[in-house]
Parts: sequence; structure tokens; C-alpha cells
Amino acid sequence: MNYPQEWTQKEFLQNKKMLEEEGIKVILVDTILSPIEKAQTQTYNPYELQKEPEGSVFVFYCDSGKATLDRLKEYKEKFPKHHCISLKGGRGYWRKNMMLLEEPQE
Repeated sequence: MNYPQEWTQKEFLQNKKMLEEEGIKVILVDTILSPIEKAQTQTYNPYELQKEPEGSVFVFYCDSGKATLDRLKEYKEKFPKHHCISLKGGRGYWRKNMMLLEEPQE
């Protein structure tokens, strides 16, 4: 998969499902000490994140998405064995009731 710099919430949910089916861990990383309601997040802790399996995807978020996008280069240098992405719109654009609907099977 080619990893962009940003994912929307919908892209995050779709890609998380697809990648985790392939055995790749996707983690929503809280950089502002403000968890997102109804979302599983992990507080930014470089020591703990380094322990995640190589190839894991870290999706960093802040309030607006601007700070994490600005710091993306720093995150990529800090975690060279992982994929780093910023959540577009950050916490402010997160829709707590958004979910993926299953495609009907034919």
C-alpha cells in the first residue's frame, strides 16, 4: 500500500479494517491528551510506540490536524520502521457515530 501524508476519518476506518485483516496494526495516536469518544486511541509515547511491530501504521491526531501534519517529518524520522500519517481535520472533524457499513454479498 502507498501511504499518503493524511487520511480522512473515512479513509482511516476503511484502511484500518483492510490492513488489520492483512495482519498490519493501525493505531490512532493522541498527541493532545484528549481521547476521541467512541474511538480506540493510544496516547503519544515514543518509548511504547517503538515497541509496536515493524510496519505498523501510526495515525497521529491533534485538534485540527495542522500540527500533526506539520510534525509528520519528525514522526517519520522518530519511527523509521513504521508508517506515519496525520488525521485530516484532527479531533475537530471526527464524527463519533460514523461507521463503515458492510457491502451486501451477492
